[in-house]
Amino acid sequence: MQTLTLRIRESFWFLPSVFGVVAIIVAELLVLLDQTLLDGGTSIPFLDALSASGGRSILTTIGTAMLTVAGTSFSITISVLATTSSTYGPRLVRNFMADRANQFVLAAFTSTFLYSIVVLRSVHTDIDDGTAFVPVIAVHLAVVLGIADVAVLVFFIHHIATSVQITSLQKRVQVDLEEAVDFVYREGETDRISLQPFLPGDRTWVDVPATGDGYVQSVQWERLVSWAQEHDQVLQVVAMPGDHVIDTDVLMRVGRRPAAGRQDDDGLGDELRSAVTLGSSRTPTQDVGFALQQLVEIAVRGLASGTNDPYTAVSALDLSATALVPMWKERRAITGYRDREGALRVVPSWPTAEELVDTVFDGISTYGMDHPAVIQAALRLAERLTDVAPTTRRRHLDHTIRTLTSHL
Repeated sequence: MQTLTLRIRESFWFLPSVFGVVAIIVAELLVLLDQTLLDGGTSIPFLDALSASGGRSILTTIGTAMLTVAGTSFSITISVLATTSSTYGPRLVRNFMADRANQFVLAAFTSTFLYSIVVLRSVHTDIDDGTAFVPVIAVHLAVVLGIADVAVLVFFIHHIATSVQITSLQKRVQVDLEEAVDFVYREGETDRISLQPFLPGDRTWVDVPATGDGYVQSVQWERLVSWAQEHDQVLQVVAMPGDHVIDTDVLMRVGRRPAAGRQDDDGLGDELRSAVTLGSSRTPTQDVGFALQQLVEIAVRGLASGTNDPYTAVSALDLSATALVPMWKERRAITGYRDREGALRVVPSWPTAEELVDTVFDGISTYGMDHPAVIQAALRLAERLTDVAPTTRRRHLDHTIRTLTSHL
């Protein structure tokens, strides 16, 4: 279910499909209403009567215009998207795909087109079948939709011009990073998670291998906890979100107590594998490393010789501080998920805060040492982290700070 929701959110087809179905239903209902009012001899106040040729002309114009505008607008969008992704990274394409505004604009144009052609089908003259019929209410609603779509077009032009700016791209990635950090790193302990190191204990461990290949996109942690509680087992997840696995790689291990009876390993593996979603690409939903990698990639690409934009890297480092500083100050990666009784059931292998922070400075030390502005931004981030660091982390960035300072 989580995978389906993610695919729907990042698709261009779902919202237009929903709007299209609604448009067809509304068109049929309004035509039926018009026919009912006409058969009952009821006049429609405030609406001008239309001839069949006039109604057809209006609907044809609106339908043709909407389909043309939709095609032209999104041709321009794809062109701009291709240029932006080549400059700041192809992995940012999913941000545009997941943009609800872009999906809504496409849905508005295509649904208006579908509405117009469905209503157009019902318009006929005396020559057609001996009786003339023009759905006045439906035609006037088409005019209203056409006017509204002009406003949608103006909004779309403004939105696409704003969304391709580097500041907007970085802000989206920053939000993804903050959400991923909040998912993985917690302060203290709660009733459902544990920050204490996991000790294997006296258990027999059975591997659950993968039966396909791809990146681990998400893990249904609550489902694994429920399964482990039901079977009185402990699960150790080996392949974490962001890891690439191939057939027969270990996804997780089941820790059985010596006294526990044996189970059908094949059935066990199928049930547990269904809780892990594999895909062809990484996503930032649970993959905190990928969420940070996107921001680092924007910074690194800004330092490329063809781009030569160090200030993009500077802003990327500044934005990363909003997620990294709170994490560095008081949070640690979750080491276990507990059931309702407080028993440890699922053991993940999340990256430590130190590993995550090192990712940022490794990229900058490789590509940014020739840019003083970038070094100063990296040094500012390192000092922010050091200022809030607990005792156990206070010395971790000393070498990084000395290295950055020596290049100024």
